[in-house]
Amino acid sequence: MDLTELQEIAEKERANSKPIRIRCCMAAGCLSSGSVAVKESLEKVTEETGLADKVEVCSVGCMGLCCQGPLVEVDNVEAQGLVTRIYEKVTSENAPSIIAGLDGGEVKVQTGDLQQPFFTKQFPIVLENSGKVDPERIESYIAADGYQALYHVLREMTPAEVVDAMTRSGLRGRGGAGYPTGVKWATVAKAKGDRKFVICNADEGDPGAFMDRSVLESDPHRVLEGMAIAAYAISANQGYIYIRAEYPIAINRLQIAIRQAQRLGLLGSKIFDSPFDFKIDIRIGAGAYVCGEETALMASIEGKRGTPRP
Repeated sequence: MDLTELQEIAEKERANSKPIRIRCCMAAGCLSSGSVAVKESLEKVTEETGLADKVEVCSVGCMGLCCQGPLVEVDNVEAQGLVTRIYEKVTSENAPSIIAGLDGGEVKVQTGDLQQPFFTKQFPIVLENSGKVDPERIESYIAADGYQALYHVLREMTPAEVVDAMTRSGLRGRGGAGYPTGVKWATVAKAKGDRKFVICNADEGDPGAFMDRSVLESDPHRVLEGMAIAAYAISANQGYIYIRAEYPIAINRLQIAIRQAQRLGLLGSKIFDSPFDFKIDIRIGAGAYVCGEETALMASIEGKRGTPRP
């Protein structure tokens, strides 16, 4: 895999996109409300009305407003400019009405307001692709410029330059401590040791705290790419994602993403024809709250009791 091949995949994916894109949320909240049946009904009505050549019904991750799910967004570039509409609490019976609305018919479905403060006051960074890319298709992520940063890092920067760039960026961890990422990477890069590891802490045991699960379910390749960049910066060749068994959707999508990245040579040996090798394995925890603490988590990965240590 080289940059040209990566760009070809992105261009092919964009070229195959249809003028009307119906995005169905397939994150945990909407799935529990019946979004699979909604998507199947939309696909069926699209075929029956002969619109399959210009309408694409696709699965995406979390759109944010989970309390109003199942959520469906329609991007219509055939209208004057790009027109996006969001429909809330959609049922499979609403599919004919949504499809009829594509040609100007009346849509008898609860319509959401994309201009409300909930949407307009947010500036997504980690979740910028959430609700836009298909979490189970690596081509969708690549079309959103996925893995370009990894190429840039591996082919144009030294590990020390990556650590320096991270330090200067001011990026901090998403945990309560907000620990500076550059400081963490610099510390590990300087540490002595024959082998180093990158661990993604996806345990997230706080009740109702699903911000990490949203990333894993909605944009898993973003996590894999970030881990690979971190590994290069600290000279690691092995990564682990530690995730609790109560997140089956996230686990499944991570497994799919890892296989897809391996198939394209974005994980494994000599990534982007560089000397860098990196593989990622998943370790599933049994749900112990304490294993969200890093030293207990590492002990659990090693097969020991998840007990914190100084």
